[in-house]
This record gives sequence, structure tokens and C-alpha cells, in this order.
Amino acid sequence: MKQIVSIFSLLFFCSIISSAQVKKEIVPAKVDLRQDSGNSNITKPQKSITQGSVTVEDTRINYQAVAGTLILKSKDNKPTCSMFYVAYFKDGLSDESQRPVTFIYNGGPGSATLLLHILAGGPRRVFLSDTAHFNAPYKTVNNEYSLLDVSDLVFIDAPGTGFSRIITKKMGGEGTSKDFYGADPDAQAFAQFITTFLSEYGRWNSPKYLMGESYGTFRSALVSKILEMEDGVSLNGIILISQILNIGNMSDNPAMNPGIYQPYIFLLPSFAAVAWYHHKLPNRPEQLLPFLDEVKHFAENDYTLALQKGSLLDSSSFDQIAEKLHDYTGLSVSYIKKANLRVGGLEFEHELLEKEGMITGRFDARYKDYAINPMGQYQIYDPADAHIDAQFISTFNDYVRNVLHFGKDQNYLVGSDDAYNQWNYNHKIPSETDPMENTYSNSMPDLAQAMIYNPKMKVMLNMGYFDLATPFFEGEYEMHHLPIPNELQKNISYEYYYSGHMVYLHIPALAKLHDNVAKFINNTH
Repeated sequence: MKQIVSIFSLLFFCSIISSAQVKKEIVPAKVDLRQDSGNSNITKPQKSITQGSVTVEDTRINYQAVAGTLILKSKDNKPTCSMFYVAYFKDGLSDESQRPVTFIYNGGPGSATLLLHILAGGPRRVFLSDTAHFNAPYKTVNNEYSLLDVSDLVFIDAPGTGFSRIITKKMGGEGTSKDFYGADPDAQAFAQFITTFLSEYGRWNSPKYLMGESYGTFRSALVSKILEMEDGVSLNGIILISQILNIGNMSDNPAMNPGIYQPYIFLLPSFAAVAWYHHKLPNRPEQLLPFLDEVKHFAENDYTLALQKGSLLDSSSFDQIAEKLHDYTGLSVSYIKKANLRVGGLEFEHELLEKEGMITGRFDARYKDYAINPMGQYQIYDPADAHIDAQFISTFNDYVRNVLHFGKDQNYLVGSDDAYNQWNYNHKIPSETDPMENTYSNSMPDLAQAMIYNPKMKVMLNMGYFDLATPFFEGEYEMHHLPIPNELQKNISYEYYYSGHMVYLHIPALAKLHDNVAKFINNTH
């Protein structure tokens, strides 16, 4: 039976799975992509301006909120897309050019940017009580961790999501899905939006930052290179949350890509963290971090060597590795041996709490709920979905219409099934040694080139220990393997949180995220 992942799962990083069999296991939820009745002026920019205030760390900040659209255009000046954004500008500034501006987006691909908006950086946030369940009515509260204390904020919805619409010929433009649903066209669209925004609001001389989550980090790498090397936009910094720069490092179902063992290596420390959190380790240490250092050392050395040997690994070593994996993951030795020492993220999420009839979350494995199919190999749903889906979708729809006064006659598309199904992950990377363009789903070269082109630009990586979608060890690995001079490694900083993929779901982690990002911005302009 086909299994459906909720909109929440689509929002952050829809699994890139090459096997048709696995695609039947995990597909995105269907969403309504019908055109809205109120789109008669879609070829022209729209704008709703409101005033508000937020109190951040006992300081009241008055701001102007602009909910609107900017029109992207083709080379022959025809409209191709109406991109929706919400911008927050601090009031009372004598010189806006001194005020940083941060462009923010979620991932997917094919997701709107409502989570970073309504749960993390915006002036209002959904009231959450960590991993507890809530039913309607939901509420929003003052976001004492909003980033408006250090930067103006621009939340951007990708084409085909939120209120952003591709302007087709029937609508008076010449946009098509191929112009936006892919790694390269998506990056070009965001770069064009940013330069258009800088002109519209006179912010070319402001300190500038990109802040993306999950696939949004892949996007940030591509966009940073375009802005730096093609558009003359110098970035002060890039803020990455739950990084994935090389699609080949995806952790969901590495068994579909035999011979590539790195995802298993990257997953192991996160497995250990999750097993520690749920008290499933045979000999649970009191402190998490020293334990993770031990697991990382094993993963980089003995475990890596064992996986490299494949069928040449002798039986005695096989048994020793299996026992060690049991100690570090809490999974049974028999299960680990059956998996040939190779347990993927989807299997772990289903198996760790199997004796209790429970499953863990993927994006945030602190969450747990009852398994729908206890006899299955994978979880059918992500428990985090059941906890917060309705909360953030309901509250944002209410907020954007009744507070920002935008979109009352339109559908807010949380996720785009069209974008997911049509997405072209190929990314063309020009090579000096090859006259042809190499095509990879890897944005590491782009980030590296942007950092070399602008050696003053800083990069900040934020990672959750309990994230099984983009494990923190994978993020570390990618940064340490960027093709940049070693001296530029000092431009990269790392922050860790006792949370998952959406680090801000855990309020202490949200507070820490705010302080870390605020410090990063204050130190880089």
C-alpha cells in the first residue's frame, strides 16, 4: 500500500530515493495547486504594510512588516514568477545602510518558508511545549528569540509554494515549471529575487546574510556563488541550519546506493545520540558529548575500515563490529548482523523502540509515537508531524491573513507536490580542466568558490544532535572537505543543539540559536 508523508516532511528535505520500490514507501502529501481566484494582478507586485512590535531580551523593537510579491522576469523582460515574501524592517533608523538584512528560506525542495518564520525568526511564534501533543485552538506568542534585534528579516517562499506563483503564458507571462523546479533554476530565481529586493528597498549597501535550512543550505551554496561572482553582491555571512550540500550523503536509504558507505558513517553518532536520549544503550553514559566523541572516533576508524572491506571482512572482525554497533545504537546484535552492519536512517527510526510498539521521528528523533505498522521495515509517518503539523499550518494561515492582511482570497501552499515530483537535482559545475560541464548534485564547489572569491565572508553551521535527516557528522565532514585553502577554514564556525533538524522546536535550543546567530551577525559587519 502506498504510504503518504505529511506536508511537514515535505517542508524540510523530501528524500531523494533512486529506487522505485522505495518511492512507493515515501511520497509527499498531495497539495492543492489550483490557481487562486484573486490572482488577476499576478503580473504586478503586490504589497500590504502593517506595523508591529516585538520584545527581544527585554528590549521592545517597533517594526514595519511588508507582505508582498516581487516579479521575476525573463531575459526579454517578460514576467515569469510572482515571488511572495514577508519583510520586517526595524523602525527609527537614521541610516538603513548600516542595518543588516537577512534573507531566510526553508528547504524541501518545494516548501514554503513558514517554519523559520512562525517558529524561529519572526516576531511571533507558535506556542509549543517541546514534544507534547496539542489540539486546537492554538496560539502564537511574542517571540523573545526573534532575530529582529540584530537584522532586518526577509522570509521568502520558493516558486510554486506559499503565495508564490509561476506566471504562465495563460496568465500573461512566460514562466514554466522547468524554469524553477530544479537546483540551478531555483538558485537563479532566488538570486534574482534578492537583487530585485535590494533595488526595491535601497539596501544594496547593507550588510547581507543568507539563512537557509535543509535543502535551503544546498540553495544557499548555489545562490552565494551567483551573487558573489555574477551579480556583484558581497555577502557578509551564510547561516546554515541542518546542512546537506552533497545529495550523495543522504541518509534515508543508502542501501539503494550500494558501494557508497559514507551515509552509514555519518549516521552512527546520531544513532548513538538518539539511543542515549531514549535510554536504549546497554551501558548508557551520563554525559552525551564525551560519548559522541568516542562514537565518532570508532565511526571514522574501525567502522569505516570494516565497510570498505565489504565481503573481504573476516567473520571475527564482523562479529566485533556488530557488538560495538550494538553498544552504540541499542539495536540487537542479530538485527545488525542481518543488516550486514549497514543500518539506514529509516530502519533505525522503526527499530529502536520496536519492543514498545513505537517509532522515533526522522527530523527530530526525540519525538516518538505508536507505530502504524509494527511489522514493517520503515515508519509510515514521522511522529513530529503528528505533534506540530496542524499547529504551525493553522497559526501561520491565521497570522498572514489577519495580522499581515495578505492573501485572503488565495491558497497558501505549504508544500508543492509538483515541485517535488518534477525537481531536477542535476547541478552543472564548470570545470577548468574539462571543456564540458560536469553535472552533480553537489553544491560544495559553489560554496567553496564563493568563499575564495570573497575571503571575508563567514559561514556558520548549526546542527541538532537528534537529526536523522541530515546528521551533524555529515555536516562536519562536508565543511572539512570543501575545496578551499586551509586558512579559509577559520571562516567556518560550528554550533550544536540538543534538538533535531528544526533545532528551534526545543525552546532552550531556540534561545541558543538566537544568541549564536546574533553573535555571528554582530561580529561580521
